[in-house]
Amino acid sequence: MKYPSQGPKAIPAVTIARAIHLHVEGKLAEAEVAYLSTIAKQPGNFEALYRVGGLKYQQGDYPAAFEYMSKALTTKPIHVGALTDLGTILAALRKPEEAMASFDKALAIEPGHAAALNGRSNALLNLGRADDALASFDRLLAAKPDHVEALNNRGVVLMALGRPAEALISYDAALALEPRLPEVVNNRGNALRRLGRIEDALESFDRAIALRPTYAEAHDNRGVVLTMLGRLDEASAAFEQAIRLAPTRVRPFYNLTLTRRFEPGDPHIQAMENLAQDVSRLAVADQIELQFALSKAFADAGDHRRSFQHLLAGNGLKRAHTAYDEAATLEVFARAQTGFTNEVMRRQRGLGEPSAVPVFIIGMPRSGTTLVEQILASHPAVFGAGEIAAFGDAVEACAAAAGGAVYEEDQLWRLSAGQLRDLGANYLKRIQALAPAAERITNKTPGNFLLAGLIHLSLPNALIIHVRRDPLDTCMSCFSKLFTENLAYAYDLSELGRYFRAYEALMAHWRSVLPEEAMLEVRYEEIVADLDGQARSLVAYCDLEWDPRCLDFHLTKRPVHTASAAQVRQPIYRSSVGRWRVNEPFLQPLLAELGVPRSDAA
Repeated sequence: MKYPSQGPKAIPAVTIARAIHLHVEGKLAEAEVAYLSTIAKQPGNFEALYRVGGLKYQQGDYPAAFEYMSKALTTKPIHVGALTDLGTILAALRKPEEAMASFDKALAIEPGHAAALNGRSNALLNLGRADDALASFDRLLAAKPDHVEALNNRGVVLMALGRPAEALISYDAALALEPRLPEVVNNRGNALRRLGRIEDALESFDRAIALRPTYAEAHDNRGVVLTMLGRLDEASAAFEQAIRLAPTRVRPFYNLTLTRRFEPGDPHIQAMENLAQDVSRLAVADQIELQFALSKAFADAGDHRRSFQHLLAGNGLKRAHTAYDEAATLEVFARAQTGFTNEVMRRQRGLGEPSAVPVFIIGMPRSGTTLVEQILASHPAVFGAGEIAAFGDAVEACAAAAGGAVYEEDQLWRLSAGQLRDLGANYLKRIQALAPAAERITNKTPGNFLLAGLIHLSLPNALIIHVRRDPLDTCMSCFSKLFTENLAYAYDLSELGRYFRAYEALMAHWRSVLPEEAMLEVRYEEIVADLDGQARSLVAYCDLEWDPRCLDFHLTKRPVHTASAAQVRQPIYRSSVGRWRVNEPFLQPLLAELGVPRSDAA
């Protein structure tokens, strides 16, 4: 909130003038005393109520700010500045609907009021109406193209819409006007990270910190990219600095649990438990992250009962705020089996793009797909693209070009020879743009297992590597991770078990209809037991000469964007095999769905 150096005449005018002077100079405590002195003498003094409301907002005391600004508006109900500021306060109190109502009142009086338009746009975003928020910011920027805050916030909306390249343009436009805004520089780093420009993102976060050394969020974001780069000690130090600067923020604690182990009595555990004492003050997303963080910390410390209690709480809260149509999801599995029959696969085989460059690594999340990709990406002839949406994007692009209908989910097995070639060529073009000289380019998006039939028909010489892991270890690992992408089936043990059964049935179908040489199946446990032998088999399957660097995969310097970013920086370890057993007493819903009898020990 910004105030002019002088306001309308008030009584006692001298006290108000002095208070405003102190306020502008940043002497908030002294200004507050002066404002309250006026209010004590004249409880209905608009100027004093209005300004002390703004002062309380600056101090972060949002309930008090709301109280004073509301009282100010009882004196002047149609004051545009007070209505706008009340909306800003309500937004800080996480009441976006009430905030938007206040902004709308301000705009009804002054339709072009920039601050009210900006606040209303932010409220729309907080209500999940990102498209409306973008339209609102565009309306503001059409009138005021140099509105720096709106340019920055427009970038935030574009990020929420999954359009980081456009967000980067908006952030750059804001910085062209005001280059030294740490918030915008930090947001720019987030866009660069989403675009895969990890080193550039790190540079942006470093710059934001240089502009404001106490910027906790930038330290936290810096830690995230350092984790991706495998610089785990530096990442932990960045998260701990973020915690020191903002000890009530949850995200740095959560991120810290991903980069190091916790011993019993670690002071960070107590700090997180203190935060959990009053979760009502936390946003739902923070509550969820705090529960997952405590679960990881207690698991490290060997207290598996307390760990699982927090895990159940975190997953339960996440599931309550996640839309999941289980029937529709399982129907997708069934349609794939119905459509991609032996007859269809024989008739359509060999019609697609013949390149042997693509390699697809598929399986359930947390099955070992990241490990397999890291082994292969350590070979100089292989580029590891990670979890990329390129195949789905290629399907959408071809659908748009063809008018769409035949590319519907239940029609994909009906594609013509030309359509299959176009699809394969479109995908190949997308991945070769990432690494034009690579002999093999891996895509390790686990969910591509749903599309294995279409992958083979459109890219008949592409290699498919299916990574399998013990069902209970896989599901327990899924249940214990808060994924950045929303895996809606993973937050309830029964739903997770049913999803896994559907996955296994579909993979059995693919094994029956794909040529034997089209898909290699590897077991995570066998890689752990015999890294040398399994790594050689993987490299040979890719028709490449052996390279010993594949055994030192943990030393390979490449960004890793998945939940396994920290694990693949370590040499092979066996502790994750049979991990589910320590939690067996708590897993009855999952055991029942997977048909695993509960042991007497449980």
